[in-house]
Amino acid sequence: MTRTVPGPTDHVVVVGAGLAGLSAALHLLGAGRRVTVVEREELPGGRAGRLDRAGYRMDTGPTVLTMPELADEAFAAVGGSLRERVELIPLHPAYRACFADGSSIDVHTGADAMAAEVERFAGAAEAAGYLRLRDWLQRLYRAQMRHFIDANFDSPLGLLTPDLARLAALGGFGRLDARIGRFLSDERLRRVFSFQALYAGVPPARALAAYAVIAYMDTVAGVYFPRGGMHALPRAMAEAAAAAGADLRFGQRVTRLERSGERVTAVVTDTGRIPCDAVVLTPDLPVAYRLLGRRPRRPLALRHSPSAVVLHAGTDRTWPHLAHHTISFGAAWHTTFGELTRTGRLMSDPSLLVTRPTATDPSLAPPGRHLHYVLAPCPNTDIGPDAAAWSGLGPRYRDALLRELERRGMDGLGAAVEEECLVTPADWHAQGHAAGTPFSAAHTFAQTGPFRPRNLVRGTRNAVLAGCGTTPGVGVPTVLLSGKLAAARITGVPRRTGTRRRRAAAAALPAPAGTPATTAGAPAGAAQEPPLRPGPLKPPAPAPAPSASAPPSPSASPSAESAPAARRTPTPQHPAADPPAPASEGRTG
Repeated sequence: MTRTVPGPTDHVVVVGAGLAGLSAALHLLGAGRRVTVVEREELPGGRAGRLDRAGYRMDTGPTVLTMPELADEAFAAVGGSLRERVELIPLHPAYRACFADGSSIDVHTGADAMAAEVERFAGAAEAAGYLRLRDWLQRLYRAQMRHFIDANFDSPLGLLTPDLARLAALGGFGRLDARIGRFLSDERLRRVFSFQALYAGVPPARALAAYAVIAYMDTVAGVYFPRGGMHALPRAMAEAAAAAGADLRFGQRVTRLERSGERVTAVVTDTGRIPCDAVVLTPDLPVAYRLLGRRPRRPLALRHSPSAVVLHAGTDRTWPHLAHHTISFGAAWHTTFGELTRTGRLMSDPSLLVTRPTATDPSLAPPGRHLHYVLAPCPNTDIGPDAAAWSGLGPRYRDALLRELERRGMDGLGAAVEEECLVTPADWHAQGHAAGTPFSAAHTFAQTGPFRPRNLVRGTRNAVLAGCGTTPGVGVPTVLLSGKLAAARITGVPRRTGTRRRRAAAAALPAPAGTPATTAGAPAGAAQEPPLRPGPLKPPAPAPAPSASAPPSPSASPSAESAPAARRTPTPQHPAADPPAPASEGRTG
């Protein structure tokens, strides 16, 4: 039995209408609670927000959706379903990976299609290794989901389940890069199945092999895009919550919590006071702890994930060789991780994620125009340039990224930009995110599972945390689960239908595999522009089978206090940020 909030819990105030807060609200409503949701922005979504610029509709957060059945569970809690409110388009390919040697591979989520693509790319032996890897990923996911991901922890003893032995037998406590290497010898393919570790803020060579579960979500379970953009998901969740009786209050900033002893008795906003029996806090940890007036003691300070620079660009042209998601890997793979997580330098040979949402939904831009989202992982402000340095560094880095992408095949990109918005660690810092990163605490062993900041905070009996900083962690799927787990702390755990319900939900969603859909730096504190080396971004060689996966993006839960919004800056001076990934969540995802 895990701990639950004692005393009355009839009326719950949820602070933040992001993915975590809306998930919590729907699960609470389904359990019969009266729910008030308070959000400082004028629309739902938090990090999964929307920026409208001259007919361009830019998602300001996650660009990828995996495991949609987890979102469906939230809708099902109030008697609805995801597919009733959101049209999901399976992505084929899920993403395209381009390498510095000029080669490229489309990542499919169907086993046969991907095996054929791997054989074309690297030979029959690697294709056989891929199929063994795929089987291992599926078994790894089954061993982790119920007791390690979709689970609340009161102590490390919660790990002691039969699945712990299964996870150990699968090699989950080894190193990710080495484990992937048992199946694939081609270094390029190993990148495709291990870069996801940066969703968790840890280089593949140091990440636990258990984090290959993120690769499972990306490369096996399927990648989707909601028609209307990723913001369509939180908008639909808010509509479902309102239809189920939630009181949604937008444009209200939470300023403090009223307490009586160890209980929160009211949430105070800049417009009034809301009495409550319990509260769910989804802001980033520093903001949540400030509202609570207490910070849990930890033997070691939290280590934070790398951050990201994101350029949202509306253009008058596109480059047909780009898939919906394209990862452009630099040559200096291992050097990149050292720069992002140890030395604090900006990537000298960057790996980048380029997302082209108008490849799937042209309505997100004016007729004949296109949207591109460029994500460049960068050090967080604890180890890299601080927030103040980014005011001058940001525009220069933006120009350097455009030059680099032009060298990699996106010729004329700079001249094609009509509308843009640049987001840097300074923006994340201004929103209250520790270390200037939207990806919160890294998933080191000491910050994972029962060792991650818990969603119950000592000294407060009726407050629960949700979002990427707490259980289970970073990424759209895990943030949705964090809301569900927060609700369970208040209502108790409902009778678990577990895998059966997820399979039923998955069966009702669009299939990820098969025929393609017809719808179309510097040391800390320094402010110097790093060198960028070219690497090709070229069309793939023809593949013998259809395509299909996805990379990174800020995928986490927003909040009334800390939901990041992309900063607008005038063109051309200041353009427009799983878990960072080399080409890189949600994550979420």
